[in-house]
Amino acid sequence: MAVRTARAWRRDEGRAALAAGVTVLLWASAFVVIRDAAPHFAPGALALGRLLVGAAVLGTFVAVRGEGLPPRAAWPGIVGSGVLWFGVYFVALNWGEQRVDAGTASLVVNIGPILIALLSGWLLREGFPRRLLAGVALAFVGTALVGLAGSDAGRAPLVGVLLCLLAAVGCATGVLAQKPALGHASALQVTAFGCAVGAVACLPFAGALLQDLAAAPTRAVLGMVYLGVFPTALAFTTWAYALARTTAGRMGATTYLVPVVVVLMSWLFLGEVPGPAALAGGALCLAGVAVSRRTARTERTPTPAPGAERTPAPGVEPIPTRRAATPVSPAERPVPSAEGESATDPHDPRHSAPAPATATDPRDEEENPHGLRR
Repeated sequence: MAVRTARAWRRDEGRAALAAGVTVLLWASAFVVIRDAAPHFAPGALALGRLLVGAAVLGTFVAVRGEGLPPRAAWPGIVGSGVLWFGVYFVALNWGEQRVDAGTASLVVNIGPILIALLSGWLLREGFPRRLLAGVALAFVGTALVGLAGSDAGRAPLVGVLLCLLAAVGCATGVLAQKPALGHASALQVTAFGCAVGAVACLPFAGALLQDLAAAPTRAVLGMVYLGVFPTALAFTTWAYALARTTAGRMGATTYLVPVVVVLMSWLFLGEVPGPAALAGGALCLAGVAVSRRTARTERTPTPAPGAERTPAPGVEPIPTRRAATPVSPAERPVPSAEGESATDPHDPRHSAPAPATATDPRDEEENPHGLRR
């Protein structure tokens, strides 16, 4: 049973990694599409249109699957992530990118994974693994190189920088709110209703959306629809699926792959050849994410079912267990064969078998640092 549990855990880890990869790929494509659609929409209008499309798609899937409303315990996290992540993050990021260049926006917004790692270690009690912190720091340095390679250093308006910082805070706090909700509802439910809450929060921009839709070209409208279906509906669902199966800090570090994929997509589809600094920064991002995710196999171990044999962690020798002595019934006790001795009286207390020892051998504590009785 223990081996089967370990295999199931490894299979679950593989699926979570695949879901995180889909999220990174689709979020990276969003930056390329936004570059074409954003000039035709106001920041709030683009966020509302994207969320309305995403909520419609996700709501359809919820109805088809018959999942219904989430439990009451999940709603605080759903509302929090909907307002902070889907609402504040989308609007602040769209607004900030219109005031600063893409490199500066990428640099400031990617403070978010650092905030996720620090706040989840404190508020969600995930701790502060050294490899995770080292990987996040290394990936942030790489992101800084990518951002500085395409930024107008020293000329970014303060308002734009503050808006991008607000987007980073909205993203980090939204992830922290979403993580507990995934313990009570499915990834689809949390994403669908969170997206709907974000759309409601952005309803004040409905007038601007209608006005922009009337004047925007078909290409820009299709771009907004793409943002709602793929980077919002699909990518946020795969994100929630992966987040439910790992720590918030590790998932936050995974988002440092997004700038790397954006650089590659811009190179392939837009003909924007990255410079040496961008390539070096991308390599550091990859290394940082690899370091941060190496903790997945050593820190998260499956909990065996009650009564199942413990499975040692990789690289740890199994500890033999000592079975407790089984009392012998009076009928099974040996009868003395020496002449002149009488058979053993089962009711004679002098011939009773000693009670099994319950005290722990001190050598067990010295030789067994894992705290298991041998």
